[in-house]
Amino acid sequence: MTATLLKEASPPPVAMADRRRRARRRGRVIALAFVFPALLLLGALVVYPVLFSVGRSFFDASGTRFVGGDNYTEMFRDPATLKAVRNTAIWVVVAPALLTGLGLILAVLVEKVRWATAFKLLLFMPMAVSFLAAGIIFRLAYDEDPDKGVLNAAVVSVHDAFKGTSSYPTARARDGQGLTKGADGSYGTTAAASPGHTVDLGLVGILPKDLPQGARPAYPAAAQQAAVDEIRGVAYLDFTRGGGGQQGKVDRQESGLPEMKVEAVRDGKTVASTTTADDGSFRFQGLGSGSYTVRLPASNFAPPYQGVSWLGPALVTPAIIGAYLWIWTGFAMVLIGAGLAALPRDALEAARIDGANEWQIFRRITVPLLGPVLTVVFVTLVINVMKVFDLVYIIAPGPVQEDATVLATQMWLVSFGGGNNQGLGSALGVLLLLLVIPAMVFNVRRFRGSQR
Repeated sequence: MTATLLKEASPPPVAMADRRRRARRRGRVIALAFVFPALLLLGALVVYPVLFSVGRSFFDASGTRFVGGDNYTEMFRDPATLKAVRNTAIWVVVAPALLTGLGLILAVLVEKVRWATAFKLLLFMPMAVSFLAAGIIFRLAYDEDPDKGVLNAAVVSVHDAFKGTSSYPTARARDGQGLTKGADGSYGTTAAASPGHTVDLGLVGILPKDLPQGARPAYPAAAQQAAVDEIRGVAYLDFTRGGGGQQGKVDRQESGLPEMKVEAVRDGKTVASTTTADDGSFRFQGLGSGSYTVRLPASNFAPPYQGVSWLGPALVTPAIIGAYLWIWTGFAMVLIGAGLAALPRDALEAARIDGANEWQIFRRITVPLLGPVLTVVFVTLVINVMKVFDLVYIIAPGPVQEDATVLATQMWLVSFGGGNNQGLGSALGVLLLLLVIPAMVFNVRRFRGSQR
């Protein structure tokens, strides 16, 4: 009787199933209500622009005439677009590989550093700098003027330390004052000089403040009698501060030109060379009889070394990639460091007990175990470099903009930067989307696989 009463009191199965369906339906409605704002934004900011760009790519520049696939055909005939594709390929191959390698090396090394957290913070800080600000920073750092660009200042300092630099890049001789300029930029005496004679080599075009330290007043070479086997002379600044003096003559107010190389030339060959003293004086000893030309080599007047043209056509893309590495190395290091912290330590300790050195452990245990993390970092960076725009647009100067252009900048230039052809620009956008999608799909599948 009790069983009968319980059976009568329990709800029929049909009512239970209907109640469950209503509960599921209500749950879907509530979930959809919460998701709807996000879906609305996704549709407005992603889906609609993608569909509009695909449709717009089949119309001409005005957007009124349907041209089919003409924009896609023109896209691959345009030399600028082909150069953008080439530069994008360079970015995809070089930047992610370098960043992944640097991130791996730094993540492994940071584990052995006492102040690891501070070191990671310093490397990650560039991520807080916007691409606009980073582009301005590196545009200044790459400036060709050594007085502005820090990289060229370092390069010039190293160059001058090993090879030296000319002290008189602006010096020149007065016309008709006994010196003739050669085709190579050197200056030689117009009249031949013989042993026992003296020569005065007057130059202008040098500001007194630019004279080397230690320069002393010049003395006329004739004031000292030359021996029968020597030629004496003086190189001096033929300019008297405040006016006065006589051209072609050494006045007591005029300075000598120290550290200037002087050569004695006979029959086109250099037979003797020397360097001027602090007062500009020099002498050649042990000369045989005959006529000589006293020459100031072109090295005395060589323009100063200006460094490397970092933003020239040949180096602009590697230079921009360098700026990108500065920003993203910390990102790669932190992600790989997180994967490194999750590695099973027993495998590493077992390898050490078996006698493996640190390089063998790194190559045969650490890198293989980090394979999934390295792949995710690499693919994420591939997606990112395909969309790089800010750095290229800001760092590359106008004359070399085309040499540094990538697909994202080319799309903007064609659409809004003077081309005003949004049909062709939309086709470039679709091409960029098609290139990014495979990497995105691979990354999503990899992420789902790791979640399982």
